[in-house]
Amino acid sequence: MKKRTVYAWVVAIISFLVLMIVTPRIPQSQQYHDFADQRDFLGIPNTLNVVSNFPFLVIGLVGLVLCYYGNYFKLSLQGELWGWTCFFIGVAAVGIGSSYYHLKPNDARLVWDRLPMTIAFTSIIAIFVIERVDEHKGTVSIIPLLLAGAISILYWRFFDDLRPYALIQFVPCIAIPLMAILLPPMYTHSSYWLWAAGFYLIAKVEEAADKVIYGWTLHIISGHTLKHLCAAMVPIFLALMLARRTVETKRISLLKTWKISWTEIKERDSKVESYTCSYSNVPVMDSQ
Repeated sequence: MKKRTVYAWVVAIISFLVLMIVTPRIPQSQQYHDFADQRDFLGIPNTLNVVSNFPFLVIGLVGLVLCYYGNYFKLSLQGELWGWTCFFIGVAAVGIGSSYYHLKPNDARLVWDRLPMTIAFTSIIAIFVIERVDEHKGTVSIIPLLLAGAISILYWRFFDDLRPYALIQFVPCIAIPLMAILLPPMYTHSSYWLWAAGFYLIAKVEEAADKVIYGWTLHIISGHTLKHLCAAMVPIFLALMLARRTVETKRISLLKTWKISWTEIKERDSKVESYTCSYSNVPVMDSQ
């Protein structure tokens, strides 16, 4: 098992190095800071893009409290507690860091927007390893993954290259839904992971369509503001999952569950009611 872990790390590192060699550098575009909605209300610059981060702060603090208050989330493993603690700290910090950035958007402030996000992304990966692969490996991976996230931000700032940060952000977007579908869960309500991933995907679309959405809504709300609100649904769904889930007695992956359900539906539809018909002989009278 240890050899497999070493091989996995070696393959991951080699893949990363190859990717860095064969792909071009991705500099930070200064147009990124040019958001559609730049209105000021009550003396707050870029008001809606600032205040729309408030849900992150609220759900982050609430989630952090519930991790420890009477063990409301029923976290039975130490690694789980550490992982979810890091996640909710990252979420709350996004609320502060993103608000700070949007008050005066620039590269220097963007660091404090992205750094908390890497904490949330990397802690989620560690949590998934703990729950679906191996508790010890997942727990041990928390610190290295958090460091990898921080290094990706430093690399971007010093070398103006977003490739490591892009990996930190988008690999979980692909890996988590796949792991949620393919790997047997430790707990119930596993589908909440897919809801969370779906909301994050919608948030990224809204971010890309910032100015388009601002035009569609007749300058009422921008895509970036909606992106904040939609992305905040991710920790909300995960908190609901933690509150509702129980230990899964039969560890069956979502894919296998779907296959079983589909098979049952097909069998139910294929059943055709059979009717038995009896025929009686009717005498025929010759006509005279």
